[in-house]
Amino acid sequence: MSNAVAHADAHGHAVHHPELQHHFETMQQQKEASTFGMWLFLLTEVLFFGGIFFAYLLYRMWYFDAFAEASRDLDLVLGGFNTVVLIGSSLTMAFAVRAAQTGSSSGTVRWLILTMFLGAVFLGVKVIEYSHKFEVGHVPGPNFHSTSQWAAQEQIFYSLYFTMTGLHAVHMIVGIVILAVITRMAAQGRFNESYHTPVEMTGLYWHFVDLVWIYLFPLLYLVERHN
Repeated sequence: MSNAVAHADAHGHAVHHPELQHHFETMQQQKEASTFGMWLFLLTEVLFFGGIFFAYLLYRMWYFDAFAEASRDLDLVLGGFNTVVLIGSSLTMAFAVRAAQTGSSSGTVRWLILTMFLGAVFLGVKVIEYSHKFEVGHVPGPNFHSTSQWAAQEQIFYSLYFTMTGLHAVHMIVGIVILAVITRMAAQGRFNESYHTPVEMTGLYWHFVDLVWIYLFPLLYLVERHN
């Protein structure tokens, strides 16, 4: 006798869905709890990033000229390319969720792999950008180099730049790891029309990370671009 049948006999009701955890009564209840938990987690992330964004806005208001000067040294083409890449990854993630909802394991795997690929492309571009900053001495610290009259204030900009984009990159790496796990589950046929919650929750997380970048790009790269 399987564990599911034994559990059902012990409680006098029908066999549970194999993915239904013992502390939930129905799949719908399990999904609602998972959704609530994810939104609660994302709320803490909003508060976390919100504090950093607030600090950035204060310093930008105090040292606007220095921030504008430093911003013009960022590679707008690479930043714009990465923005397009992440928007594309949100689209492929949405397709992965839809494929899971319709019970297409192959489609789910295919779209998840494409999402991970786009995430890896984004991180690769950030490595190129970071490498350039090290080469030209735009990393805050004793070796920071700038010919601008606002060199000290520019270090504040770059400190926030590396903090904000670095934290975002960490979230991207975590997201790719989660996507890899979900992809393996999809390849095993774990998801179907009645159970696809992990894919949906991962999608919420991925969309949030993409949304953070949508704010980071104009704040960091477009401080003053009319020149």
